[in-house]
Amino acid sequence: MRFRIEEILKEKGKTKYWLYIQLGLSYNNFNRLVTNQTKAIKLDNLRALCDILECTPNDLFEEYHGTQA
Repeated sequence: MRFRIEEILKEKGKTKYWLYIQLGLSYNNFNRLVTNQTKAIKLDNLRALCDILECTPNDLFEEYHGTQA
């Protein structure tokens, strides 16, 4: 699974900086979310993302079939 945050932001005409300010996370945690470098997400943060982006959890994720290392 991977986040579609950047795609959703683009669809809504919003920037990553706008989302960063809305979420109120530390920059490191925010950056890990947006760049798909996180292995877990708190439910509170997931809920906040959905509220801010006006989407469902299903909208935030897509299946990802990367190469296995």
